[in-house]
Amino acid sequence: MAQKANGFTLSSMLYALSLVGAVLFALCTSAHAQQTIKISRIGVLISGRSSVATPRIRAFQQRLHELGYIEGKNIIIEQRYAEGNVLIVPDLTGELIRLKPDVVVTDTSRATQAAKDATKTIPVVFTQANDPIGDGQVASLARPGGNLTGFSLLAPELNWKRLELLKDVFPKITRIGFLTRTGRDSPEAGLITDRRFKESEADAKGLGLQLHLAGAKGADDLNNVFEEAKRIGVQALIAHPSTFMTTNRTRIIELAAIHRMPVIYPATIFAEAGGLMSYGVDVIENYRRAAVYVDKILKGAKPADLPVEQPTKFQLVINLKTAKQIGLTIPPNVLARADRVIR
Repeated sequence: MAQKANGFTLSSMLYALSLVGAVLFALCTSAHAQQTIKISRIGVLISGRSSVATPRIRAFQQRLHELGYIEGKNIIIEQRYAEGNVLIVPDLTGELIRLKPDVVVTDTSRATQAAKDATKTIPVVFTQANDPIGDGQVASLARPGGNLTGFSLLAPELNWKRLELLKDVFPKITRIGFLTRTGRDSPEAGLITDRRFKESEADAKGLGLQLHLAGAKGADDLNNVFEEAKRIGVQALIAHPSTFMTTNRTRIIELAAIHRMPVIYPATIFAEAGGLMSYGVDVIENYRRAAVYVDKILKGAKPADLPVEQPTKFQLVINLKTAKQIGLTIPPNVLARADRVIR
């Protein structure tokens, strides 16, 4: 007969103790597993307005979710927005870097440069670099070489395409203005603007066009820029991509209508807001692709070994409402090439 202790057999007690031990082991193992789940911190630095960036960030987050990342569980996303005030970008960058993120995602070349200046070790993935080699942010597209990589906008190449489109819409055009900001807060930014203009000036000559610098010192100077362009006989404008252009797009579009000045813009949001036409990169797609690079970096890849990717999707959008308002007719052959026509 089995020995008894307080009404229980010894074997029963041993069995119960083994069950308790198993439960405690399972609980400890579970707790340890939860403690060892790494929560990665992603910094997002946006020099432009949050209203513009929101759908782009949403696409970025959605792609991360598809890759298995859930905010609060295995990632934390820290976002900083300059709302178009580029002067505070360095301060916002410093805030992010002090949080010691595993990777930083940037929007424009200005934000990317601020991140490059702030850290030589934390990986940076840019989404909208105008000219990463020319601006000195990477050594080459194939092998960036430092802690930066990402996706370019092909700005110099696309400015040529925008000039060509203006020539197609207005075959007799001879004078085009290069709409940009010239009132810069640093000598480096001014040099970049000068280089962009000279690159586009050479492209214009190849198309038989004269290119004039239509530089605004700030938002308050935009009306003077349009008046001066009309005075010297500029027949259309090409808006160079920048935070300044995006931040002040409503005012620029209003002035273009007032002065009946055709303008080709660098992104779809301009045509959607009433601009005549736009040609540029599908930026939202760049943000989705950036999520893939972030995933690779979090899994051990080095930015130096991830090539800078060129855009694969471009969009030509034409706003026929605006064309009608300023008395323009878009040739059928150009309309047929549009990815989207706003009527």
